[in-house]
Amino acid sequence: MHSRLTRLLCGMLLLVCGMLAASAADAPKPFLHPLFTSNMVWQRDLAAPIWGWSTPGTKVTVAMLDKTATATADADGKWLAKLGPFPAGGPCTLTVSGPQTVTLENVLVGDVWLCGGQSNMLFGINNLGKEAAQEVANATDGNIRLYEVPHNIQLAPQQAYVGGRWDVCSPQTIVKGGWGGFSAVAYFFGRQLRKDVNVPIGLLESCWAGTVAEAWTSGEVLRAKLPEFNDGLKIVAEANANPQWITDHFTQETENWWNSEPGSHNGFPWAAADLDTSAWKSMTLPTTIEAAGLNMDGIVWFHKEIQLPEAWAGKDLVLNLGSIDDRDITWFNGTKVGATDRISPRRAYPVPGALVKAGRNVITVRLHDLYNNGGLIGPAEFMKLVNPADDANPIILAGDWLYKDTLHGRLPIPFDTQPNNPSVLYNGMIATLLPFAIKGAIWYQGESNAGRAPQYRTLLPTMISDWRARFGVGDFPFIIVSLANLGAVDVQPGNGGWSELREAQFLTTKALPNVGIAMAIDIGDPNDIHPTNKQEVGRRLALSAEAIAYGKKVDYSGPVYKTMTVQGNSIRLEFDQLAGGLVMKGDTLRGFAIAGADKKFVWADAVIDGNTVVVSAATVAQPTAVRYDWGNNPSGNLYNKAELPAVPFRTDMP
Repeated sequence: MHSRLTRLLCGMLLLVCGMLAASAADAPKPFLHPLFTSNMVWQRDLAAPIWGWSTPGTKVTVAMLDKTATATADADGKWLAKLGPFPAGGPCTLTVSGPQTVTLENVLVGDVWLCGGQSNMLFGINNLGKEAAQEVANATDGNIRLYEVPHNIQLAPQQAYVGGRWDVCSPQTIVKGGWGGFSAVAYFFGRQLRKDVNVPIGLLESCWAGTVAEAWTSGEVLRAKLPEFNDGLKIVAEANANPQWITDHFTQETENWWNSEPGSHNGFPWAAADLDTSAWKSMTLPTTIEAAGLNMDGIVWFHKEIQLPEAWAGKDLVLNLGSIDDRDITWFNGTKVGATDRISPRRAYPVPGALVKAGRNVITVRLHDLYNNGGLIGPAEFMKLVNPADDANPIILAGDWLYKDTLHGRLPIPFDTQPNNPSVLYNGMIATLLPFAIKGAIWYQGESNAGRAPQYRTLLPTMISDWRARFGVGDFPFIIVSLANLGAVDVQPGNGGWSELREAQFLTTKALPNVGIAMAIDIGDPNDIHPTNKQEVGRRLALSAEAIAYGKKVDYSGPVYKTMTVQGNSIRLEFDQLAGGLVMKGDTLRGFAIAGADKKFVWADAVIDGNTVVVSAATVAQPTAVRYDWGNNPSGNLYNKAELPAVPFRTDMP
């Protein structure tokens, strides 16, 4: 079954994607690059590039306000002029004349911010739940301009293919685009800058859900700085040179992958209600499979027997499973009742009465974890079987389930449709923007690199340096969103992968100039990788940008660990970024763990003493190290008087 479906889908997908890639790479280059449209924001206070293509030797003139610039198309037909500088203001008319004449209206001069990352940057304003309608209605600032770069995978760097346009921010334009409209984080960031800096703001959104940082970095720099990506880059180059290789490789790899999955062949035998599960293990749900000890991507089957009363026999029911990360197929008594191929929705599958009987019934779920964390992640109160005629007495499904893991590894994806291959999003969604003049960049990404935090310490600074070199506006400000809290709170001090990733993000602020960070450790959703409080994320990004990019005297960071001193059976911690002093939210200071020479961390007692924190534990007589907020979903409550959360840290950082 999977073999036939794979061939059909592969053929259709490769045909479409091949046509798109060919159209992007082979289309005639435009007289004026598509980044330059009416309603755009022109970067203030510098001579900004403007470019396009024409017949070699052709002269092109660009004019706006009181300035004019000329350029001549080179042997490849590319012309590039630099126009400016201009102070903030507008609206203006920009004219490009040569073999053609193009007139751009309603151009503003201000600051352009590139907004990159993965799904939490892509997350649109319409996804804000009950706040969405009011926020959309309030998006009426015409001095904010929006440009969404279309998704574009390319196997080699592209110059001209973009395909978007600049829009004036309005309730109508803010909801345009994929997955709920324009980026909520980017919009709230831009809205705060408009309020505090009072210049026109252009927001250039270039992001893709579930993507890794190496996909956004040039192949040239990856080869030079991170040779572990060379094998992937060689395959990208081979796929670019030989499209038939993509078809052959994908078909064979996919068939091999599914052929090794015993539960799905010949009509999904593991979905049968009478399946022998005596050798299966038990897992308490909701949880991620990683938290339960399965450090894998791939396929896990879940099986649960329930007892139903006589009165429910033959009645239509609703099977609620909460959120599932990533994909599932679900059966009731051996019959498929639902399937979802993405992480976000909470599953609520109708169960026809014909499947429902008194006594023993069986629920089976095939989980497909695509990458990073996966599982039936709840919350627990949403995991229930409901009889609409008796909805006050549901069957609770949270608790012990039987499980069997089969395939370990990720499902193959064609190289020309896979956004997580090294360099391919740089090629299609960053190289196409160069050298557009920008003020800086904001970045919300890291979830997809969380399993490789040590590598990320090098990868993220490398990507930032790569972009800075290629945009040609110096060490422009780059502001990172630190990963939000997610998942169950640790019962004991842990060593979650997200902690090390947050550490790598923060270390980037020390490795490079003009890099800031906005903490989201206290405003996430433990049950959803896409928390909806994007307003505060945008505000904190703006605070950091105002300090770094605009030189404003603002408190932009929570407390940052500085030094430690061992004092008998306690450790005293000193901090920077006090913003007037340390405070705690709540009655007891939480989130601190302490260890001795054995490196076994236990929860600690912690108190604020002036501008320091003193940490101790009765069971640790000779402490050597402290960790704070070290977990995927820590419970720390240390802030400064600016009400910004302390940056997680470990004093024993290797």
